[in-house]
Amino acid sequence: MTTLVFGHKSPDTDSTGSPIIWAWYLNEVKGHTAEPALLGDPNTEAAWMLKRWELDRPRIIDGVEPGQEVVVVDTNNPAELPEDINKADIRQIIDHHRLVGGLQTKGPIDIRVEPLACTATIMHDMIGEHAAQMPDPVKGAMLSCILSDTLEFRSPTTTDHDREVAEKLASELGIQIPAYAAEMFAAKSDVSSFSDEDLLRMDSKQHETDGTTFRVSVLETTAPDTVLKRKDGLIKAMDKVAQEDGVDHVLFFLIDILESEATLLVPNDEVRRIAERSFSTVCGEHDYMVLPGIVSRKKQIIPNITV
Repeated sequence: MTTLVFGHKSPDTDSTGSPIIWAWYLNEVKGHTAEPALLGDPNTEAAWMLKRWELDRPRIIDGVEPGQEVVVVDTNNPAELPEDINKADIRQIIDHHRLVGGLQTKGPIDIRVEPLACTATIMHDMIGEHAAQMPDPVKGAMLSCILSDTLEFRSPTTTDHDREVAEKLASELGIQIPAYAAEMFAAKSDVSSFSDEDLLRMDSKQHETDGTTFRVSVLETTAPDTVLKRKDGLIKAMDKVAQEDGVDHVLFFLIDILESEATLLVPNDEVRRIAERSFSTVCGEHDYMVLPGIVSRKKQIIPNITV
């Protein structure tokens, strides 16, 4: 049976590249039959990565058959996976997020969850000496994942080991990290073809705090003014997305990569109250608030949400 390797819905660069990396390892090193898959269209940066390294876009799936062997990467949250995930045969989980709970397995499995900035960094360690066998496109995917998740080492989630692995890969590929990362972030910043609803869902995770449910969305960009010009449309779309997705609120954080700050849109008084309690600031009557130094959903945003 072919093992499907996939990450979370609304796939970003790590959730697009890591299935490719691990499927390569299972196929070429472990001698298994594996296929990378996606749970939706990759974002613009991930799509750029695939084109840059001439990698085939993994097949997009919307569910799994009962008993299908799967490896889950870059998440362990059932809300970010197919509804029928617990009917599959989960063989392995590789992740760098907090444990959520709710996944069920057919038996004991190999689970690797580490406090690193990127799933691909963990995979580099797991592949070990076989990393020397990786073809350049797979190394390129691995480098892209790390630079994306660390915001070129600007994110507080970055560890020395993430940087070490990225610099090693860049050296082997003959790539200058600043120039390469600038190309990646330029691709990530081009969101002109996406609707307001698309932007709110593009890089988002469902989260619950004390019975209140959220879709926590981030958009990382080097051109925040381009997105802020769409502020009124985005705010209008928030209620629609919340209703359609069955959550109480949408929290949308526009991350300015170069300035290392976030702009949070404030569509109503309840979100204003939550934002002020969560980030110890005062929004006043504005429909947005700027949060200096806030760039990481995993480490700085979700842990601080207070209702």
